[in-house]
Amino acid sequence: MRRRLLCLLLAALLLTATGCANWEEPSDPLGELSEFYGAENETPEPEPLTTFTLPYFAGESLDPVTTTETVQSSVGALLYEKLFELDEHYVLRPLLADSCAYDAEQRVYTLTLRSGVTFSDGSALTARDVAATLERARQSQRYAARLAEVSSVRAQGDTVRITMSTDLATLAWRLDIPIVKAGTESDTVPVGTGPYVFTASGSGAYLEQNPSWWQQKALPLRRIELLHCKDRDTMLYAFSSREVQLLPLDLTGTGASGVSASGDYTDAPTSVMQFLGFNTRRAPFSDAALRQAVSAAADRQALVDSCLLGHGSAAQFPLSPASEEYPTELEAPYSIAALQQLTQEEAGSSDDAANAGNTSSDNASAGMYAGVSVTLLVNEENSFKVSAAQEIAAALSRCGLTVTVDSVPWETYLQRLQDGSFDLYYGECRLTADWDILELVGTEGSLNYGGFSDEDTDVLLAACRTASEGQRSKALTALWQDLLEKMPIAPLCFKSDSVLTTTGLVEGLTATETDPFFSLEQWTVHLDTPKAAK
Repeated sequence: MRRRLLCLLLAALLLTATGCANWEEPSDPLGELSEFYGAENETPEPEPLTTFTLPYFAGESLDPVTTTETVQSSVGALLYEKLFELDEHYVLRPLLADSCAYDAEQRVYTLTLRSGVTFSDGSALTARDVAATLERARQSQRYAARLAEVSSVRAQGDTVRITMSTDLATLAWRLDIPIVKAGTESDTVPVGTGPYVFTASGSGAYLEQNPSWWQQKALPLRRIELLHCKDRDTMLYAFSSREVQLLPLDLTGTGASGVSASGDYTDAPTSVMQFLGFNTRRAPFSDAALRQAVSAAADRQALVDSCLLGHGSAAQFPLSPASEEYPTELEAPYSIAALQQLTQEEAGSSDDAANAGNTSSDNASAGMYAGVSVTLLVNEENSFKVSAAQEIAAALSRCGLTVTVDSVPWETYLQRLQDGSFDLYYGECRLTADWDILELVGTEGSLNYGGFSDEDTDVLLAACRTASEGQRSKALTALWQDLLEKMPIAPLCFKSDSVLTTTGLVEGLTATETDPFFSLEQWTVHLDTPKAAK
């Protein structure tokens, strides 16, 4: 998806100030905007662009295993390659790994590496390099959670053997981990196998095509300049002044300030799910019928459009709608009827209540939650989440369930979740690409703050983790149907990240969650021809 960014900063500030509905008009509705657009129209013709430049933090590590900086990871996407990669639809593709075999009885994976792959220094990729990277990943902040069930990794000849502590047939979907050459991990720029190699000179740093790259695809850029930026604000200014031509951003993240310059952007789907969590240990949300009704009454698309500025996809299930496995056919229609039936004393006589549809409540339960008030807990440090929580609270309150938003600092928010001191909470969680939600809704799940517990659901969760490739679709469908009935959480949407580029510069850009340069060989870059020296 490509759109023009003309004034996202202004939009973000308005959203922060007023929420996502019933915006107040500014005291001078025309003055500032007229000056903004007038200044834009008066801007002189920009200087020709003859180089393609990326921002980075000079002197900070580009190690893809340990860095948590998005800008460093973006540069690293051109230097390092993964064992497996996930495309924009979360389809798994082998990259440095040629094959992956799983022995469920022994709980051992055997990875066979692709032959003929060399690092940028000309040395061959070996099982030792892969094992060393995966061992470090197990201890890293970035990858430790997804590799928690891995008990050991070792090189054995030309293969890598991964031993699991529990049965998990979906590990390959978690191995989109970049590999670096063993022994170079402590270097600021470890050696990789990617299409470019990092070069530093007296005049600065840049990336140049890797002559040893095993894929040997024709790339649109022979050289990519690097510009040191000391912080996020510096990067935003560099983009607005056309000093850098590509900038990856989470435009709805905590502390997001938006971009005031014009440009193009492409959204990339992520596995970051936002959802409503229910305290199922106590009334009123110990009742699955009420949880179902609240979920049905959530206008997910409106939430994405107004509160996330369109940077997301509405979802009723805990897997990204971008995934080819998303069960669109199981989705329930948006409806407030079931909630009205449960919360309004006269609901039983209304046409809407008579057509309540997908709910387990019946006439005997009509009005049983009339006059009930609940609190929706949200972290105050993300204005977009607060706005979304306020919108949901207003919508549910209009249906008869009085909802008050309680915005609190992160530490307080987390403590109250752990203590079970909430009715509803607005949550966010980055899922693994095998869409495993055991920790969120499993009886012993570490993130199961709502206390949901159901033996049948636990069995279905385990089946999704252990099903063979041929049985996985059936196992997932059974789980989704179970979740619709019991509604331990109500998924709302999956966020999108954005890749900003200079207006009109790049065609054919496709971005994924971890790689803004996915399918780089398909790009067309419209750089100007440098003027000949006189």
